[in-house]
Amino acid sequence: MIVGNAPAGALDVPTLFFVAVCVTATLGLFLLFAWLQQRSVRALAWWGSAYLIGASSLALWSAPTHTFFVVPPEIPAALIFIACGMIWNGVRLFHGRRVLRFANFAGALIWLVGSQLSGFTEHDNARIALGGLVVAAYTFCIAFEFWRDRRQSLRSRTGAIVVPCLHASIFLMPLGIRVFLPETQSWLVVFTLETIIYAVGTAFIVMLMVKDHYVHVYRSAANTDPLTGLLNRRGLVESARNLCARYARQKPITLLMFDLDHFKSINDRFGHAIGDEVLRIFAQVTSTSLRASDIMARLGGEEFAAILPADHDAAVIIAERVRAAFEVAGVIVAGHRIDATVSVGAALSDAPVTNVEALLLLADAALYRAKAAGRNRIKFAGEDEEELAPSGRAKLIAAARNDPPENLVRLVRRNMTVRPLKADKVAAEDGVATPRLLNRR
Repeated sequence: MIVGNAPAGALDVPTLFFVAVCVTATLGLFLLFAWLQQRSVRALAWWGSAYLIGASSLALWSAPTHTFFVVPPEIPAALIFIACGMIWNGVRLFHGRRVLRFANFAGALIWLVGSQLSGFTEHDNARIALGGLVVAAYTFCIAFEFWRDRRQSLRSRTGAIVVPCLHASIFLMPLGIRVFLPETQSWLVVFTLETIIYAVGTAFIVMLMVKDHYVHVYRSAANTDPLTGLLNRRGLVESARNLCARYARQKPITLLMFDLDHFKSINDRFGHAIGDEVLRIFAQVTSTSLRASDIMARLGGEEFAAILPADHDAAVIIAERVRAAFEVAGVIVAGHRIDATVSVGAALSDAPVTNVEALLLLADAALYRAKAAGRNRIKFAGEDEEELAPSGRAKLIAAARNDPPENLVRLVRRNMTVRPLKADKVAAEDGVATPRLLNRR
């Protein structure tokens, strides 16, 4: 054991090392057990293994020098650097990036090569400087991985600050004490205490990150349409509220509703598998045609909606871009000539919007008019024919700003002008020669 001439009452260094080894090894086993319970988070296995390697390094470092098996003094430090590399790769794996296997051993190889240089072992300051550089490099790499993901979740922003700071302080602070106070053994005490704090604190942060990761996954699944990968109606409402709050009093808000033309006929003629492929193609078209600030969702069936921070002219350009792109993409689907098109209804609010349900109703009414006008076109609420009486329209727009959703449907029904929809010739593929009232198909 390491024995120092410590005064009475001072912390016993060998005992602290023993405690540090036990705590680190126990947490390593805990992380491995957590990985066995959650095999999808492979980063837990990497972090658990890194803890066990770190515990082995501490055990070798603090082992008595008179044992029958003597370990070269460079080995414990090399194991520490391997553990650092595994922690870095665990962070990469947690964020969905590939593992850099050479990085596990790069620091250890640099240390072992440096240890063979003449005079290196006799100069403590040189060894401390090299070890500090290796640790600093790994610390930077870990912080960089967290920084790359900081825009996606709060857990990464927290980890980007806490984990690298702990990682740096555990190694660099006691090394500084060793340089400036070479005659004292206090740096060993600091190093051992920080090892215990680091092991416990980092394991706690890791488990919080994993828990937060699963919460994010479940929340995304609840708000995502599984067929197209777009938001569902619930996700649209939640995201739209955030968007409206962000752009309140800065930009008008426009809501676009999309309905694929003759979609029922596509399903009847070609089957639901082809219909699903048409839906996926439309989702891909919108993903490439909309801007990063726009929100797109599938409401159900062949109905989609997008909410944009855009005025009338910009919304027309975006809607026309989607319509034209889908008209081209929908000509041939899975080897079948479909000639799929989409109709678009739009509603715009110049005032801050706190409730998107009323805009959905206005855009839905405009979408009916686009269907009635011949499909494969764009109609804005308020243009051409009026679906609502003027007083009713004003009340509905006000409701979009303030009223709760349960009042909106009653408000629309009370103010909707009752009139039959335009007659529409049935499609040739239906085989019926009589006109019918327009429906959404």
